[in-house]
Amino acid sequence: MDRHSQIRNPRAAEARVEALATRIATTAGELLSREVCEQYRTWLREERGLATASVDALLWEARNFCAWLIKHSNANFAGLTVRDLDIYMNMRARGLTRKSLKDVAERLRSLLRHLHRTGRIATDLSQHVIAPLLYAYEGIPSALSSDQISTVLEFARKDRSPMGLRDHAILQLLAVYGLRAGEIIRLRLEDVDWRGDVLHIRRSKTGDHSLLPLFETVGEALIDYLRHGRPETDVREIFVRTRAPYVPMVRIYSEVSRRIEAAGITPSGKRGPHIFRHARAVSLLRASVPRKLIGDVLGHRSTESTIPYLKLATEDLRAIALEIPGQEVRS
Repeated sequence: MDRHSQIRNPRAAEARVEALATRIATTAGELLSREVCEQYRTWLREERGLATASVDALLWEARNFCAWLIKHSNANFAGLTVRDLDIYMNMRARGLTRKSLKDVAERLRSLLRHLHRTGRIATDLSQHVIAPLLYAYEGIPSALSSDQISTVLEFARKDRSPMGLRDHAILQLLAVYGLRAGEIIRLRLEDVDWRGDVLHIRRSKTGDHSLLPLFETVGEALIDYLRHGRPETDVREIFVRTRAPYVPMVRIYSEVSRRIEAAGITPSGKRGPHIFRHARAVSLLRASVPRKLIGDVLGHRSTESTIPYLKLATEDLRAIALEIPGQEVRS
């Protein structure tokens, strides 16, 4: 369309100007939200000293909220209202449990406090974020029984493919130590002391380091995978993709849930890696292991983190022997 055509059709010209202004505004909003999130990340890491997993969770919510705000008000933080927060929380509530929605509210409150602290909003709106009321320890975690765990491990052991060898080693780490998924993903070749029979674990939530005894079943599964299942790659992480590019795994939820389903096990609740962690905590509680020592095994910073598992530990089971790991002092 030439200049004379635009003059003859002023509405088209106005539409073009409006579209251009919208694109510029959107870009400005994106730049602003990116700046806010980077400042937020620095504050969480350097000022609050949070672990990487906690920072990642808080940042995800911050980016999600900023993206929503750009769409609705072009990242106008100064004009943020309580109604905006209600609309966002209603949107996030779809498909979430009350516990998950409470976590969303806590992450959003953290961002709002940061926005107020940095002067991007005039008042602290964090107190206006409404979260569901939870009763103490109302969320009882799901856990597999010892027989179910044995069944899953046996089915996975029979799969001699590279993927099967990898998944079996992962399941052994989950079942024996109750590790978090992130701790398994970040496990590196140098973290296994074969001569000393020790595993060096970087705790994903607390940032602490722990030393765990390398049990025979775990060691055998790891050796089997490293010799016959792990592709040739320069990466130091133990568990990598079975297809090129051979890069470290970023999650193990689908692999674990697939193995549980293949074994014919149907958990009552969640069916990802964490139910093995729950099962390990319950087995130790039923074996009368002190909560402080269980926290050392599982990498809990506080003994309060172990209390929800008490609701599952209601049966008397034979004590499961587990050498209590040493705690390594962070440098």
